[in-house]
Amino acid sequence: MEYQVTARKWRPKTFAEVVGQEHITETLRNAINNNRIAHAYLFTGPRGVGKTTTARIFAKALNCESPKNAEPCNECSMCKEIQNSQSMDIIEIDGASNRGIDEIRTLRESVKYAPTRGKYKIYIIDEVHMLTKESFNAFLKTLEEPPEHTIFIFATTDIHKVPLTIISRCQRFDFRRIQMDTIKQTISEIAKAEKVNIDDKTLTIIAKKADGALRDAESYFDQIVSFCGDKIDAKTVAQMLNLISDEIYFSVSDAILSKNFKIVFEVTNSIYKNGWDFIDFLDGLIEHFRNIMTVILTEETSLIEAADIYKNQYIEYLDKFSKGDLIRILNFLGRVQQEIRFSQNQKLKIEIALSHLIAIERSSTISEIISDIENISTEKKSKVNKSEDEDYYAEKKPSNSTKNVNESKEEPNKYSGRQKSTVIPRSITNPISDFTIESVTGKWQNFLDTISVEKGLTLAPAVKSLNINSLSGNSLTVNSNFTDIEKTLEINREYLEEKSELVFGRRLKLICVDELAKKADDEEQEDKPEKKSPQKTPTIDPYDDIITNELGGLLIHE
Repeated sequence: MEYQVTARKWRPKTFAEVVGQEHITETLRNAINNNRIAHAYLFTGPRGVGKTTTARIFAKALNCESPKNAEPCNECSMCKEIQNSQSMDIIEIDGASNRGIDEIRTLRESVKYAPTRGKYKIYIIDEVHMLTKESFNAFLKTLEEPPEHTIFIFATTDIHKVPLTIISRCQRFDFRRIQMDTIKQTISEIAKAEKVNIDDKTLTIIAKKADGALRDAESYFDQIVSFCGDKIDAKTVAQMLNLISDEIYFSVSDAILSKNFKIVFEVTNSIYKNGWDFIDFLDGLIEHFRNIMTVILTEETSLIEAADIYKNQYIEYLDKFSKGDLIRILNFLGRVQQEIRFSQNQKLKIEIALSHLIAIERSSTISEIISDIENISTEKKSKVNKSEDEDYYAEKKPSNSTKNVNESKEEPNKYSGRQKSTVIPRSITNPISDFTIESVTGKWQNFLDTISVEKGLTLAPAVKSLNINSLSGNSLTVNSNFTDIEKTLEINREYLEEKSELVFGRRLKLICVDELAKKADDEEQEDKPEKKSPQKTPTIDPYDDIITNELGGLLIHE
């Protein structure tokens, strides 16, 4: 039997055999079953996705003598005639070679005649966008109101070149690119039927090279079988089709992680020796990092087009690249992609770009930096807190000499020479039984340190300005020259009581003495004559010292 190329030998003969276009084949089957046949159809889409094939199957199904569920039987005389292009009722016209107005006039005359054997006379016009403007205009009336026995099926890859007046008179069906997995499965079934050994890696190479066109994939398959025979090797296929190996892209991403600059020159030298295009390499590298980003964002490989062996390698990058790093890398490669087209030395440009990529340091988000700082601070606090606990229990051990009140009075001296503590004192579970003003004074500095750690720039300056006056039960009387000290203490009353319980073992209520004096003055104002109040001494705001010395501010007096 005479040799036939795979695209013709394995051309689908029924709607069920058409792959990747189920949304169209199902609609056409339903139209036949429900007897809702239009007078004109327009099939549009990329090359090699089944437009002409579907038109022939539709023509067979309409004229088949014994259809089965709207599928042609492929056994009756009509099906065989149409299959062998011998039917006079199915006219296929090439729009590129019959684009003039004279050919359209001839077509208009032939439309009047009824079909010889079949039920419908069907005109399949391929590449209909090649018709001239005058031809389209001459065809409008016939297309809008053709005879009942006539059906037009147009196929085109450039729908934007077809006038809207033609499109509006047809039922439009958009064919889509065939998915990579579908192409791999179809070629695998063809290879099995042809008794050709082919692996997943080679199928992926063919499917990616075909770019969604099954006819192209079948043509590549024929070419590869002619070169390799019955056993196909992926490495040989890549060399024959002059494709860049995916291993090169993985070596670049690995070099970024290991900071191996030697890979830069090995990669560019390999591209140069194999005669690969540097622009194609850059396009593949962008797709490679896009795949890494897809895996990191989705934590799966279903959205990337790669062989199974490479999908496993992409999974290994889950914890090695951050989202911010990949965005920086893709933005940088996008700029290089635009610049390299105008570069006189593309090899040097790629070497500089790859060196730049490897030199990029891993970035961290603000959240990660804050988290690291908090972890370090927590470790330091735990260490210092442990040492203070040891000091605390050491002070509580019984000694030969009995402690007196004077020793507790000297306790603040122990803190006066220290730097500001960065540790929050632990909670006291056993409060001191003899709770006196001396014991409060002894722990006062620890109380200040606690507030300084948590509210160093807000509440701490106000609390540090307090001076202890007296203790009565759970009320601690204090005084201060801080502005609005009463309001500050009232706003933070709950917080101060909690911290006092943490440090002193008892919830203390801080009462400012100025507030008591103010009440006494209000009661005596009625009996005393008005006196001019002496000029108040300007208050010193502790925030001024913090802003000036610690934050580098400048104090401006009005």
